[in-house]
Amino acid sequence: MQQVNAILMTGGSAFGLAAAEGIVKYLGEHDMGYETPWGKVPIVPGAVIFDLNVGDSSIRPTQADAYLACKEAVPKNSQTGRIGAGTGATIGKWQGFEARMPGGLGCAEIIIGDLIVSAVAVVNAVGDVIKDDGHVLCGAKMPDGTWCAENGKLFGSMPLPSHTNTTLVTVATNAIMTKTEVYSMCRRSQTGMARAIKPVHTSHDGD
Repeated sequence: MQQVNAILMTGGSAFGLAAAEGIVKYLGEHDMGYETPWGKVPIVPGAVIFDLNVGDSSIRPTQADAYLACKEAVPKNSQTGRIGAGTGATIGKWQGFEARMPGGLGCAEIIIGDLIVSAVAVVNAVGDVIKDDGHVLCGAKMPDGTWCAENGKLFGSMPLPSHTNTTLVTVATNAIMTKTEVYSMCRRSQTGMARAIKPVHTSHDGD
């Protein structure tokens, strides 16, 4: 398969994967998909975060939600924060749930001549989000509101929540690339995650 028609990033754990049906329905109605002798089949890979421990766990993304999102999608949508897949995301859980704070959805874009590279991230990590200068931007907090990482707290000094943490990233570009080149770009993107999240890719993350 050389091309996909849409990418789903959602909350709701495995329940959220049902939202893919809404995207497939929308694409099918607009004659988009992989060409077969029997019609076009929409190709929609998806990934989820575990956020059932935030708010009401019975409220999950549905097929109708995803269909509506497709209908209302607009170019250059720059909304970020606790929206979409980032609604129930949390970060800084390496010091326990009591120290965590909201994560969310973020996006960035770089344009060089005709080349465009964009990234969308849903940050639901064990670790903290780190600024360019190496200091904590947001993450595990002490009771007095200061950062745990800057108060001598060590990773592993608290029981860590397993199977509830994942950071999802989609990198998109208008460059024409082979599968090998796309794989190389993805590997470099993982390096970007390592610069922005600390700790990252732990045994408690599903990045």
